[in-house]
Amino acid sequence: MEMNLFQEELKKGVTLIDFNASWCAPCRAQEPVIKKLISLYRDRAAIIEINIDDHHLLATEYGVQSIPTLIIFKEGKEIKRFVGLQSEAVIAQSLDEAL
Repeated sequence: MEMNLFQEELKKGVTLIDFNASWCAPCRAQEPVIKKLISLYRDRAAIIEINIDDHHLLATEYGVQSIPTLIIFKEGKEIKRFVGLQSEAVIAQSLDEAL
């Protein structure tokens, strides 16, 4: 994803970014939670998965040092960051608070 397009997308409401990689076991464990959240928040928040191997510049830009890293943005500003495997309840609560 191009940086400018990515930053424009972040300016729209609430966005959850999931920085991950296919070789990362905790990322693979996080994936079903992310898929469910995409379904649950379809009309209320954008949820974008970013593979750090394909988009290493984005990962660097946002200071991602460990994966999975989940960042919630509201109107383009980072408001919450999680590093490591997170439960659906924890992420959903944070999304609800952001909305």
